[in-house]
Parts: sequence; C-alpha cells; structure tokens
Amino acid sequence: MGPVTVKALDGVNLKVRRGEYLSIMGPSGSGKTTLFNMVGGIDRPTRGRVFIDGVDIAKLDAYELAWLRCRKIGYIFQTFNLIPVLTALENVTLPMIFAGVEREERLRRGREILESVGLGERLDHKPMELSGGQQQRVAIARALANNPVIILADEPTGNLDLHTGLEIISLLREMNKEKGVTIIAA
Repeated sequence: MGPVTVKALDGVNLKVRRGEYLSIMGPSGSGKTTLFNMVGGIDRPTRGRVFIDGVDIAKLDAYELAWLRCRKIGYIFQTFNLIPVLTALENVTLPMIFAGVEREERLRRGREILESVGLGERLDHKPMELSGGQQQRVAIARALANNPVIILADEPTGNLDLHTGLEIISLLREMNKEKGVTIIAA
C-alpha cells in the first residue's frame, strides 16, 4: 500500500509572547499534542519552523535541544511519563540533576514543589502507589522543577477531580502572573 501521509498540523501560524497564558482548544485528534511536541522540541516539523527566543529549534542538535528543554521548557505530559522505579521526590528532582543543581537544593525545591501541589505527604511513594490524580500532580511538579520560562500543559487537569484541577489551574495562573512564565495549555 505504501506510506500514508497524515497532516497533523497544516497552516498553523502562532506567535506567543513571553508571559502569555493561552489555551489551545480542539477536538481529540486535532493536533494539539503534536503542536506541543513540536514547541517542546520532541518532534520536528516536516515543513515550517518553530522558534524559541529567536532560535529555530529544528536546527538544534540533540545536545542543544536537551539543554533547551532542561532549562527553558516544563512539559506536563497527558500520560504523566513518570519513571516507575523512582519515588515522587526522585521523579521531581531528576530534571534538576540534568541542570546541575546541587543535591541539597534539589531536595529542598523538590519537597517545596510537591507540597505546593498537595503531595507533601507522598514524597517517598512510587507512581504505582499513587492515584491517577496524584501521579498527574507529580508530573506537574516535575515540569516546574527547573523554573521554566515556558510550560506546555497537555491536559494538565484531565485526570484530576474538580477541586484539585482548580488548584492546579490556580498554581499555573500564579506562576504566569507572579513569575511571568509563559503557559500554553490544552
């Protein structure tokens, strides 16, 4: 039969300024996650370009992309992507290791962030010992670990109850308003 061509994104032209908070809306399968993956440097566009701070990220090598993701982008994945053998605290502090943060500072910040998402009592629990909503909050805490300037939030409240979901939205808004973090949410 041959390969099938799928246009996940076609004709998208989007400029996001530093410090904006925007929501990308559309039905399932409309390309929201694909857009997030391109902005996050996980996927490369077959056509077109993605710029972050004036840099075409498709032209970056693997090392440069890793540096960009580690220091500038926090990604809240729709499917959590937690490491099952690590505790909540270890999952949150892992990105800080890659950024070269000292151990004591990593632990302090990791605890602080987990407390801010309501998981101060679950630091030593592994993902399988947490509910879906708790796993989502660990994923959110991990995205905040390196104080990113951009947060890509792919359905960050999809697995949370209403109360916790509102708390997470409030936390993202607070980061946007107080720290000028750019939030792109679906």
